[in-house]
Amino acid sequence: MDITIKNEGEKTLVTLNGRLDTTNADQFQADIQPLMTSPKPDIDIDCTGMTYTSSQGLRIFLSLQKSVLARGGKMVMLNMNPQVKEVFDITGFSNIIAIR
Repeated sequence: MDITIKNEGEKTLVTLNGRLDTTNADQFQADIQPLMTSPKPDIDIDCTGMTYTSSQGLRIFLSLQKSVLARGGKMVMLNMNPQVKEVFDITGFSNIIAIR
């Protein structure tokens, strides 16, 4: 999984490419850890290149969402491919995390 994190004005844009699974979930968690306490809590996650997420990935997204909401921010996942969207739908995460 490749991850790019950019500050764009008042928002942070996270771009994901590849699979988010047990082999790289710890690194993904470490990469986004600074976003858990960032003074800019609004985060857009561009999933155009994300091809898969495991339950560990879902747990990380949920943790980030909770952190963002606790700081009064908003997290939106963008451009999710149908396979990944199906995982979010089946698990009920589509009702918890904003997807556009």
